[in-house]
Amino acid sequence: MLLIVRSLLLAVLLLLAFVFGGIFCILRPRHRDNVHLFARLFSAVAPILGVKVIVRAGKTNPGEPCIFLANHQNNFDMFTHTAAVPKGTVSLGKKSLLWMPLFGQLYWLSGNILIDRKNRTRAFETMAETARKIKEKCLSVWIFPEGTRSRGRGLLPFKAGAFHTAIAAGVPMVPVLASNQCHIKLNRWNNGVVIIEMMEPVATKGLSKANVKELSDKVHATMASKLKQLNAEAAALMGKTVPADIV
Repeated sequence: MLLIVRSLLLAVLLLLAFVFGGIFCILRPRHRDNVHLFARLFSAVAPILGVKVIVRAGKTNPGEPCIFLANHQNNFDMFTHTAAVPKGTVSLGKKSLLWMPLFGQLYWLSGNILIDRKNRTRAFETMAETARKIKEKCLSVWIFPEGTRSRGRGLLPFKAGAFHTAIAAGVPMVPVLASNQCHIKLNRWNNGVVIIEMMEPVATKGLSKANVKELSDKVHATMASKLKQLNAEAAALMGKTVPADIV
């Protein structure tokens, strides 16, 4: 019964968010703060899912653009990670999202950037254009460097695009981690805690393409270590032992 009630309530709330958010985006298409608006609407749904989201904001400079590097676990990212998305930030998503009814069109209209990962040349062009927008429009970009959902498999290997873009734009990279959320079930009343933490910015000024691999490995190791800590902390708050497959 709880599954049915939550599913219906979630569908209604998302529909309302799409309608009112869509109207707002039509009035100011691709505005720099549209994504922040949708993020706030989606993150407000977390309590309805029985999830308590704890956000620990980092020490980023509000006037300085950056690239946020977030771990990507499952569809619940829409209701957890979104609690940490600041103003002046857009996300980078795969081009195929555009063909999803309603969601895809609003994703583009809200100002997000679409990338065709299947076409290497166009993907590089998109990343170069993204670097230009970061510098010229003082715009921050939210990227999932794993490129796919981890689904409880820890932190997957990173793709290089985000690091090339950060170096090209000369902006810092800010890792953002959400503790394990694979335990969330719509038919469970209390889905516990998810901790979102923004880590210290990682500088890229003075680096070149030759430093991408080293930078990627360093950031991945740092984020993987922090993820283990967050998983253990979230599990302790829920009074559970962390399963070996999520640390």
